[in-house]
Amino acid sequence: MSTMTLIRTEAARATEPAPRFTDLLAAEWIKLRSLRSTYWVLALASLAAIAVNFNAVHSDLPYIDHPSAPLPGMPMYRYDPLWHGLNSIAIDLMAVAAGSLGAITVFGEYTTGMIRTTFAAVPDRRGVIAAKVLLIGGITALAGAVVSTASFFGINAMLASRHVGVSITDHGCLRAVLAYAAVVPVCALIGMALGAALRHATASIVSLVVLLFILPLMFGGDRYRWLKEIGTHLPLATVQRLTIRPDSMTTMGKYAPSVLDSWITMGVWAAVAVAVTVVVVRRRDV
Repeated sequence: MSTMTLIRTEAARATEPAPRFTDLLAAEWIKLRSLRSTYWVLALASLAAIAVNFNAVHSDLPYIDHPSAPLPGMPMYRYDPLWHGLNSIAIDLMAVAAGSLGAITVFGEYTTGMIRTTFAAVPDRRGVIAAKVLLIGGITALAGAVVSTASFFGINAMLASRHVGVSITDHGCLRAVLAYAAVVPVCALIGMALGAALRHATASIVSLVVLLFILPLMFGGDRYRWLKEIGTHLPLATVQRLTIRPDSMTTMGKYAPSVLDSWITMGVWAAVAVAVTVVVVRRRDV
């Protein structure tokens, strides 16, 4: 009797229609929504990043109103709203939040054992990972866009009366806003790859911090070109290059990458992270 029941169950399962991709997206959304701490962290990080950018420019207002005389032989300093208003501290905060969110969505299921239930219901592992990538990438891209847009227009509203602000149509400004937003989902995808490869909370987050913040310290300076070029191709270095205006006095020193090179590097990091996540999840047992 039990054998007949098993046969009937397998037959019924075989006749069931395969889940649609929209169903996979809905399932991943339910998982993410059930963990309130994850999206609250991203939301609070976004608000904190905007506040950091606003505070950076607000702290500069006294120096803008009463500029100091330049040193002998030095040109008059030109205030760069992009460099100060889309600063590195805020994007570092968003990178950690997005990367942690990406890692949690993968290693969290392995830690709780939910991944077995997921793959039992949906054997197509590539479809599951594609849904995760699209959902996490979309949510973090939205958060990055909110931070980037609100920061740009907010700081320039603060600077309007000082006549040092810039417009979104000025050369390099739209590129900077887009890059500032795009690096957030890239960091989220990198976090997913680390979570899939390591499957451990502490190891994933520590590896993320090492990749984003510790490694750049090892590849700085202009003495050795090959070291500098490695450093300029790390994830957060790309957004640093793309947020520098063509007429800005701020530079990345010698051997700085081109704008196109930085866009390509950012895209390669995202593509490699997705590929690593798919390959690792498909080939390793749960």
